[in-house]
Amino acid sequence: MMPYLAYFGQFLILFGSVFLFLGALGIFRMPDFYNRLQAGTKASTLGVMSLILGVGFVEPEWLVKSIILVVFIGIASPLSSHALGRSAYKNNIKPFMKTKMDAYEEVSQILPEEEEKV
Repeated sequence: MMPYLAYFGQFLILFGSVFLFLGALGIFRMPDFYNRLQAGTKASTLGVMSLILGVGFVEPEWLVKSIILVVFIGIASPLSSHALGRSAYKNNIKPFMKTKMDAYEEVSQILPEEEEKV
């Protein structure tokens, strides 16, 4: 039974490595801070959690420590990305847009009779 856990651990390590690579690629390719933050956080959280859990399955004596680390990363990574995104928003860092968009533009086009009443 033990070799199956090792194979599963190696699969998780490979899976985590691929997601870490995709997260790095997303950080490199995305146009603005918010997209980079999202790409890096989502992919790296899943990648690091899979990689650490895979190490726990390959080395069973580290499994409890690996699970504790996975729980900590599952809590800390989304909180830190939220704090970074909120800080960027408070400092008026604008997202990249190819065209000028207004959040209320669609509402005013859908309901022109409502504007006449006001």
